[in-house]
Amino acid sequence: MSKLKIFTTMFLIAIGQLIPTFNSYAMTTKEYFDQGLADGQQGNFTQAVSDFTKAIEIDPEYPNAYYDRGLAYYKLGDFDNAISDYTKAIEIKPNDALTYNNRGNALDGQGNFNQAILDYNKAIEINPNDPEVYNNRGFDYTKEKNFVQAIADLNKAIELDPRHVTAYVNRGIAFAKQNHFHRAINDLNVAINLDPNYGKAYSNRAVVYYHLNDYNKAWADVHKADELGAEVNQRFVQRLMESLGIGG
Repeated sequence: MSKLKIFTTMFLIAIGQLIPTFNSYAMTTKEYFDQGLADGQQGNFTQAVSDFTKAIEIDPEYPNAYYDRGLAYYKLGDFDNAISDYTKAIEIKPNDALTYNNRGNALDGQGNFNQAILDYNKAIEINPNDPEVYNNRGFDYTKEKNFVQAIADLNKAIELDPRHVTAYVNRGIAFAKQNHFHRAINDLNVAINLDPNYGKAYSNRAVVYYHLNDYNKAWADVHKADELGAEVNQRFVQRLMESLGIGG
């Protein structure tokens, strides 16, 4: 019995000596960064921000951590912090086209379209073959009512990627803003053929059909957009219902 007690006591002491070793284990910058990526992929952007912040605390010059924390902030709608992180990433790594593109997206989220366009310009200067940047810049040119440049950029996006669904939708919007409704319908039809589940294409086509006085097709597209979870302007829906004589 005494030998057993001695063995048990020594075993517990050994375990006690090991516990501080396990508890004092510190995660590395890369481990926090990878954990942040995993959280972001699961849609847990708040936790991702926390993980990337810990990575940055260990290594304040780690550009990818700023980049991905900026993306997490962007997903949370925190455009100010997203811009701050992208700016820091650019300071550390000044020739990364994706960072300029993403900062442009965050500036767009603030409604700062002119500054966003400058960032897209820089992204294109670094990498002139990314269709996404032309698409983004084209959409902001549409918001700025510079339709000539908008169409040129969206044409380029489609040239680089003939299956770029969003570029067809955005070009359709740009045509519609100029009252080129039939050209808009053509682009929106292409987008829907490429991706029949892209709700934004239906919601925008509904508006174009409305302007063409084709209220039944507009109403069908409104229902399809709603079915796919796309946001539809309720004031537009009310006008359409009045045109159709629905709801008194």
